[in-house]
Formats: sequence, C-alpha cells, structure tokens
Amino acid sequence: MTITLVNPSGLPEIDVYHQVSIATGSRLVFIAGQVSWDADGVTVGAGDLAAQVEQCYLNVGAALAGAGGSFDDVAKLTVHVVDWTPDKMPLLLEGIARAAAKLGVTPAAPATLLGVAALDVPEHLVEVEATAVID
Repeated sequence: MTITLVNPSGLPEIDVYHQVSIATGSRLVFIAGQVSWDADGVTVGAGDLAAQVEQCYLNVGAALAGAGGSFDDVAKLTVHVVDWTPDKMPLLLEGIARAAAKLGVTPAAPATLLGVAALDVPEHLVEVEATAVID
C-alpha cells in the first residue's frame, strides 16, 4: 500500500511529522491530532477551552480538505482534553458548534473523549484527531 504524507496549506508544518497520511487503494485518511495552532503555528485561544476546541475542529476541516474530503468523510474522532471534568462539556460543545457553523457541517462521526494530564505544549487544552474514508 502506498502512503502519501502531506502538510495541507492552512496548517503549520511540524518538524517531526506530517499533518495527513493518505493510503491509496482504500483511501483511508488519518489526521494527526490537531491542537489550537493557526497556520503559522501560533496558539489560538490561550486559556479558552471553547476557542481552542473551535480551532482544533477548523484544523481538522483544513486537513480533510487538503486530502480531498470533508467532515462528511470522517469515520472516527478522538478528542483529548487536559484535566477533563464533566463541567467542561458546555465549553467543548460551544467550540464544536462554532466550528460547525464556520465549516457549514455538523461533525457527527463516532467520537472518543479522553481526559489527559497534559499535551505537548503547556497552553494547549485540547487535541482532536480524525480518521476518514474518502471515495
């Protein structure tokens, strides 16, 4: 199976990995965990969970578009939230709703929400990864 690694425009280039891996044949697309970086690698919404969730979902949308897909093609999402407690759910849902409005979609794929102790950069509060099937 041939794998094509890409860094779609609109997402920062990371030294140690590509943002998207495309497997030809079955067109499975695995989106690296997206944090609240803008295209220049600057954190959006420091200290604001809803703003960071919104940016994560917008980044997943950009990655999907770079692979020729959209949220309609997402088979699975995984959301990692730092120091998760149930009282953070309204902020999580607010961020998803704001991103959905901007993207013109309703992310409805199966999702897993995981509470984690920390992410790679201290100001990151959330990370969202996706697996999509395009064709």
